[in-house]
Amino acid sequence: MYEWKIGLRYLKSRRRQTFISLITVISIGGVAVGVMVLIVVLAIMSGFQQSLKDKILGINSHIWVLPQLAQYIDNYQEKVKRIRALPHVTLAAPFTTHEVMLSADGQVGGTFLRGIDLSQPELLADLKRYFPDQDLKGLLTLEAVPFNGNGERRAPRGIVLGESLARDILAYKNQQLLVNSPLGVLSPAGIIPNVRKFTMAGQFTTGMREYDSTLALVALDQAQAFFEMGNTVTGIEVKIDDADRAREVAQAITDEIGPGYATRDWMEMNQSLFEALKQEKVLMFIVLVLIILVAAFNIISTLVMMTMEKRADIAILKTMGARSSSIRRIFMFEGLLIGSIGTVLGAIGGLLFTWQIKAIAKGVGWLLGIELFSPKVYFISELPAEIRPSELASIVGIAVVVSFLATLYPAWKASRLDPVDALRYE
Repeated sequence: MYEWKIGLRYLKSRRRQTFISLITVISIGGVAVGVMVLIVVLAIMSGFQQSLKDKILGINSHIWVLPQLAQYIDNYQEKVKRIRALPHVTLAAPFTTHEVMLSADGQVGGTFLRGIDLSQPELLADLKRYFPDQDLKGLLTLEAVPFNGNGERRAPRGIVLGESLARDILAYKNQQLLVNSPLGVLSPAGIIPNVRKFTMAGQFTTGMREYDSTLALVALDQAQAFFEMGNTVTGIEVKIDDADRAREVAQAITDEIGPGYATRDWMEMNQSLFEALKQEKVLMFIVLVLIILVAAFNIISTLVMMTMEKRADIAILKTMGARSSSIRRIFMFEGLLIGSIGTVLGAIGGLLFTWQIKAIAKGVGWLLGIELFSPKVYFISELPAEIRPSELASIVGIAVVVSFLATLYPAWKASRLDPVDALRYE
């Protein structure tokens, strides 16, 4: 179509149109910057959301089954077997959890003591990521051997601590730790403190200080013996093959094991956090779309100025038989081309920037001499980024649509030009 050829020709610079071409370049740059910023920011927020989800589900399960009518769950082996047979369930394991005080050479810290079932290979394999080159089962089932070679025997009970917790109480490997339960033990003399020695066998790092500073792991049988639970557990943790099916599987578990038990899924336990992230992401998307709208006004100004510059050309085209619709298509194509070029450049720039975002963040931190993402402050230790195809397609689509809408008024204005008035003073 000749309209496309004419529109493309108008974008090319000639000596007396240098200013118009400069405005065109600025318009393309405005769209490119807007698209690039939108892609980078949404990729960072998506990456942060996914990273947070992975860290939460790394140390926790998708679903927890807890008792409603009693303090603990008895006959849990049979319930574990029934839950494990349900569709989408990949792991069902009993656990215990209690609040305790840890003491190491006078240093005291509070934590949650979780007892885990060492007979579950899937659970051990899942936790393996936090214990590279270590045998978690071996760490929690220590043998009674001389401690530091001085004849003192260490406790055969192993305990592993989160890295931040171990640092806070100055605990080190093979050290004797005193674990004190606030529940106490009932005796003929009344309730007496429940204190037991454990050996610091190792430590783990999840990347989230919330867990690294408040969690300690022991073997399930040791926890049951310490808290005098007998053959009962606090609950059953369940992992599934698709985290988004958590509520569906939770309902199936409730139907399977009957009343008297409550299920809590990871989305419910972290609902406020993920809802806040989702709303923040939507608001950020709306704000950043304004950048593209600003770039759209640049396209409008470029086309209006070009219409004024090409009054004689438009008049000649009309006298040669060009219709008003053809004139509109010339300027609509020109504006759409500006927006499309800017969108493509912005998308390429956004993808490249996101691809190197971690290196860029480290470089900025080194240049400023600061730690940009300290795990003591943030949930993450580095800047994550994840480009989702659906979000990328939405950004590109919005940029192109906004660019197209920006061409409507200038194109309509150009099509209404009277050739007599345009050529009167030529």
